[in-house]
Order: sequence, then C-alpha cells, then structure tokens
Amino acid sequence: MKSCLFKHALSLLLLVALHTASSAATIMLEGRYQQRNIFVINAASTDGIGYCIYEVLVNGLLTTDEINTQAFEIDLTIYGLKNGDPVNILIKHKDGCTPKILNPGALEPSPSFVCTKIECGINGSLIWETTSEMGKIPFIVQQYKWNKWVNLGEVLGNGTNTKNIYKFQTQLTSGTNKFRVVQKSFEGDLRKSPNCEVKSNVEAVTHRYDKKSKTVYFSTETSYELYNVFGQVVKRGRGTSIECTALTRGEYWVSYDDRTEKFMKK
Repeated sequence: MKSCLFKHALSLLLLVALHTASSAATIMLEGRYQQRNIFVINAASTDGIGYCIYEVLVNGLLTTDEINTQAFEIDLTIYGLKNGDPVNILIKHKDGCTPKILNPGALEPSPSFVCTKIECGINGSLIWETTSEMGKIPFIVQQYKWNKWVNLGEVLGNGTNTKNIYKFQTQLTSGTNKFRVVQKSFEGDLRKSPNCEVKSNVEAVTHRYDKKSKTVYFSTETSYELYNVFGQVVKRGRGTSIECTALTRGEYWVSYDDRTEKFMKK
C-alpha cells in the first residue's frame, strides 16, 4: 500500500514538473558589460494573474529589481562589474506571452576606435593604426568605386585601448583608389576612419559582350557586379568573364575596375 502511494505521489510530482517546464520559457542575453543597463517591456500573463516574467537572474544571482510591472530596468551597476566583464542574464517567463528587450545590443561593444593613421601603398597594402577600442568588433574594409562604398573584407579588432596596427591586402583598380575602414554597432550605426587615396599604375580594364557565347569578357581579371534595369545585382564576383546565358534579354549594366558601362543581352 505504501509503495502504491509513493508511486502515485512520484507520478504527481513528475506531472507537475512537466507542466511547469511546458508552461515556462527563458530569454537569455549574453555579452560583456558595457556600462549600460537592460530595459524590458513586460507583458500581462495569459492566465490573467500578474505579469509574464516571474524571475530574472544576472550571472546566476536573483535580481532585486521590481519585475512585477509593465516595464522595468535590469540594473547591472549593483554587481560590481568592470567594463568588459562577462554578463549572462536569464529572463524566465510564462508560456504564451513574450517580453520585449528594448536594447538587446546593450551587452555588445559599441565602436569607439580612433584611427590615428591610415595609408595605402602602391601595391595595394592598406595599413591603419587605432587607439581607444573598447571591444572586439570587426573592421570592415571598404573601397569607393561604382559610386558607392563597396565592402572588400573584414579584420577583427583587438579591442584594446592601446595602439593597434592592422593590415589588409586590397586589389587596386586603375586610376585613383579611395579606401576607409568602418565598424558597425549592434544598431547598425557606422564609425568611420578618414579616407586614404592612392593612384595606381594598373592598366584600365576593358570589356566586350560576345553575342554568340552570351558572355561578357574582360581584358584582365577584375571584380565585377552585374545589374538589371531595376538596379538589382544579378551577378557578382571576380574573374575574366561573366556567363550570361540564363539572363533574360534586355539592357544590363556591368560595374568593373573603376567604371560602370551598359550592354545589351540579345
């Protein structure tokens, strides 16, 4: 009899545990302390009792913030964190409702670098020096061509406040080449270096469209973008030719080297 009662009680406990697990969810935020707090919009509980969030932990410690309210702030200043310290936040909430984090990028480093020097050599080697970095954010190397800034590649920043030196090998076009490096914040804002320019000795590239093979041929290897009449990029790459068989007939624009020109696909 006692054995049956024990089994029945154990079954009830398992059912309660399963119900609790199925009726709860967790939002996890991970990053590093950036001297910014987290702002949360709570939601009403679907059962009509109280609010959606029932527990918040910061690095395993239960917060003392007032969470039984429509909106609240997770105060990170009370944990003795230093700038750059790891932070793990668990926001536990009931199922069927979803809280909203107003500043999900608060634990991500913001671009803060100061570019003290940027130079490009005649061989295409781009070198820049920085200070005042506050986190490891990629530097995006950009070249101004085809009437816009084109991304060439990325170099991960060291994220230190001391002097940092970086290098990236570019492919120069004919004429004057203009470069810069940027870092992008979580919200998409750009922090930019000064521009640097170098005039190359690279010979200008030419192109021709062969109607029989339906191929664009370049006089030498080059980076390119192919656009339709709506300005949409239909092909992008680097090479000595672009195969256009699959494209519909009509007008196209091809950007290559330092120029953009039109051709008709027939």
